Amino acid sequence: MGKAKAKAKQVKGKLKETVGGATDDKDMQAEGRSEQMAGKAQETAAKAAERLKKSGG
Repeated sequence: MGKAKAKAKQVKGKLKETVGGATDDKDMQAEGRSEQMAGKAQETAAKAAERLKKSGG
């Protein structure tokens, strides 16, 4: 997954967390936080893969 898709996942998660907070839906808030963390992990992995590729590895 590329950095753009990972960033989109983070934004989607933040939106879910915000809507969950506004509607007092704890499950949606937790799902949003989880999605944000997954997006951050994917973004980190994509950055590491880019660095590895640039270094010739």
